[in-house]
Amino acid sequence: MIKALLFLLAVATLPAADDSLKPMFNGKDLTGWVPMNIALGTFSVGKDGTIICTGKPVGMLRTENMVENFILELEWRHLISGGNSGVFVWGDGIPAPGSSFPRGIEVQVLDNGYNAKGKNEWFSTHGDIFAVQGSKLTVAGRISPNGQRSFPMEERSKSSPEWNHYRLVGNNGDLSLSVNGKEVTIAKAASPRKGYLMLESEGSEIHFRNVRFKELPSTNPKPEEIARDATGFVPIFTGINLDGWKVPEGDNGHWKVAGENIDYDAASEAPGEKHLYTSKAYSNYTLIADWRIKETPYINPRTRKILPDGTEEKGPDGKPLGIPLPDSDSGIILGGDQRFQVNIWCWPIGSGEMYGVRGDPKTTPELRAAVTPKMKADKPIGEWNRYEITHRDGTVTVLLNGQAVIPGAKIPDLPASGPIGLQHHGGKDEAGTWRSPPSLLQWRNLFIKELK
Repeated sequence: MIKALLFLLAVATLPAADDSLKPMFNGKDLTGWVPMNIALGTFSVGKDGTIICTGKPVGMLRTENMVENFILELEWRHLISGGNSGVFVWGDGIPAPGSSFPRGIEVQVLDNGYNAKGKNEWFSTHGDIFAVQGSKLTVAGRISPNGQRSFPMEERSKSSPEWNHYRLVGNNGDLSLSVNGKEVTIAKAASPRKGYLMLESEGSEIHFRNVRFKELPSTNPKPEEIARDATGFVPIFTGINLDGWKVPEGDNGHWKVAGENIDYDAASEAPGEKHLYTSKAYSNYTLIADWRIKETPYINPRTRKILPDGTEEKGPDGKPLGIPLPDSDSGIILGGDQRFQVNIWCWPIGSGEMYGVRGDPKTTPELRAAVTPKMKADKPIGEWNRYEITHRDGTVTVLLNGQAVIPGAKIPDLPASGPIGLQHHGGKDEAGTWRSPPSLLQWRNLFIKELK
């Protein structure tokens, strides 16, 4: 009887439902929502229609379609004291390079028990509104001491495991948040101001329910005010395991997941090919892959200065000049054949070339030039880079950090279909010294869009 009374009192404290809003969940499954960079089980729907988030890995569940102006209501509760999460609005459909988070606007969903250093300095208890990953926002109302967040005017959230109610109104780039029936936070002039709505997974279990939505009339955003479309892109890495990938038999744990990245130490013990391949074969597609070289312990005496036509600069003796440089070496293998790899290395020409094609004596001068990077677009060692590789009917285009390093090259004999691989390179001698540049890399944010 007492438990039932407490439940009724808790329900009574939540605002009455707005009948003009429509459910965003069908109460049975996640139709209309897309796992952006998370495992399929990170978000699920309970028997009572509650959306359950495990918190692992850190990432997003996004709407299938972009929204512009809207009213969004939802209820949330953390299952542990100090739990952290968020609601993202107007977000890009792909995370920022090297990050778990997209460019967009975050509305904080934080339990009162969170007491990290900096509380009430750069973050508050709940209901902060702030720009993430390069988005723009004019903070307003009560502003954080560092000037980067709109803080709630008062603390109105209830602690775990009680339910809280959020009402978000977004219109023409302006946002307002009401918590448990009272407006507490405002912000203005967001950009993007059209994009995806998202629920965040951030390390701890959280539940959502009664997610309801109403679209408001458009105010005609400019193209630069619209988030990146991600229609058709699906993740091919869960962030928590290597499901969907074929680990080389006998690898013994050298290809692994560490810190929500695919991590490799170039020491696979597999007796045959040591590359990591997708379980599925792909034909025409666009692949997004973030990568970073962890370190370059090997001085490669054989790096070359590659000329724009794809030939190698030669010395007075007519032989290619060797330039000793710290090096690491890997690549993305296309069509399941390591001859067709988009290279990652530290050579002066930069990453993105198709080494096996450029170096083939049978390659025509025209093709050799086409598979040679037009510029060096790599970031410094240790920083994250992003490839966007498109393969369509044998033609390959490579963008590296937004630069078209391979604008388009028709590759003879490139398999029409095959798995995508992350390349192994390197090995040690009996003394434990690297005898060639190793693949000391990490990978994350792996997405693919199959093309017709």
